[in-house]
Amino acid sequence: MAASSASNPSPADVSSSRPPPFVFSSDSPTRISLTPDQRKHCSEALQLFSEKLRTPDQIIQEFARLQATRVTPSQMSRSCKVAFDSVNTSKNRYMDVVPFDQNRVILNPCKDYRPSAKGYINASFITTSSSESVSRFIATQGPLPHTYEDFWEMVIQYHCPVIVMLTRLVDNYKTIKCGDYFQAEDGPRDFGNICLVTKWIRSTDTSLVLRNLEVGYKESEEPPMSVLHVQYPEWPDHGVPKDTLAVREIFKRLYQVPSNLGPVVVHCSAGIGRTGTYCAIHNTIQRILVGDMSALDLANTVTSFRSQRVGMVQTKEQYFFCYKAIVDELEDLISEGNT
Repeated sequence: MAASSASNPSPADVSSSRPPPFVFSSDSPTRISLTPDQRKHCSEALQLFSEKLRTPDQIIQEFARLQATRVTPSQMSRSCKVAFDSVNTSKNRYMDVVPFDQNRVILNPCKDYRPSAKGYINASFITTSSSESVSRFIATQGPLPHTYEDFWEMVIQYHCPVIVMLTRLVDNYKTIKCGDYFQAEDGPRDFGNICLVTKWIRSTDTSLVLRNLEVGYKESEEPPMSVLHVQYPEWPDHGVPKDTLAVREIFKRLYQVPSNLGPVVVHCSAGIGRTGTYCAIHNTIQRILVGDMSALDLANTVTSFRSQRVGMVQTKEQYFFCYKAIVDELEDLISEGNT
C-alpha cells in the first residue's frame, strides 16, 4: 500500500499527559472570519470546484479512475494480517472493510491480552498533511457490543476530542448499523474499567444531535475527558443527504476545536462511505484555509485516503456530494466575509 504523506502516532508516541480541556458549546458555531490570504485561496478554489460541477462528466471520469485502482482481495489479505488473525475477526463488523497493518490504530493497554490480538481495533489513522492546523482523523466502524470498551479505550488513549457519528443505530427499523456505545442519559454507564456520563444533549435545526460526554477510567486520579459527540442520523447508508447544511455545520463546529488536541473519530457503519465523504470535505476545506492548494485535487485526496483505509468515499453520488459541499461552504465563507 502507498504510504500516507504524514506519519501516524504509535502508542509510544501518545503522551500520557492530556491536553488542557476544551469547553464545548451547544450554541450555533461562530462565523469563520477569513484573512485576505484565506479569501484569495477560497476564491481560487471556488472557481475550480464550481467549474468541475458544471462539467459532471469530468467528475464521473475521475471517480471511474478511482474505482479502477481499488485494492484487490489478495492485496487486502497481504496488507491486513492483524485484522484477519483468527483472534480478531469477530471484532470486524464487515470482513471486507478492515484496517491496513501500516496505519491501524493500536490499543495499548488492551483488555484482550492474547499476544496475537496485538491491541487490535477496526480503526485507521487518516492524515494528508503534516500541518498542525489540519485535523487528523481516526476512521472506524460503528462499534459492536463486544468492542465498546475498546472504542472508549481508543478515545481516551489518543485524546480524541470529538466523535462524528454519521449513521442511525438501526436502519429502516430492522438493519443494525451500529451498536449503542454512547447513550447514557439515565446516569453513568460502565464499559469494563471505563465510565461514561452524559453532561448535556442538544438537537440542532439541521437534525444534528450534540452530546457532551465525559469518559474516564473508574479507578483513576485523572479527571474524566470531555468529548463532543455529534450524530447526524439523517445521512442514508450508501447515499447522500438532501442538502449540505448539516455536514457543513459539523465542519463549522469542529473548526473551532484546536486540531492539535487529538484526532477526530469519524464513523458510520463500515467507516468508509459516509465517513470517507465527511473526511474528504472537512480535510479539503481546512487545507484550502491554510493555503495548501494541493487540496484542489480531490481525486488525489481520495486516493490518499484509500491508501489508508479501503474504499473511502464509496459511491459516485458521495464523490459528487464532496464537490457540492465544498462549493457550498467556500461560497458561504466568502459571502460571510463580505457582510
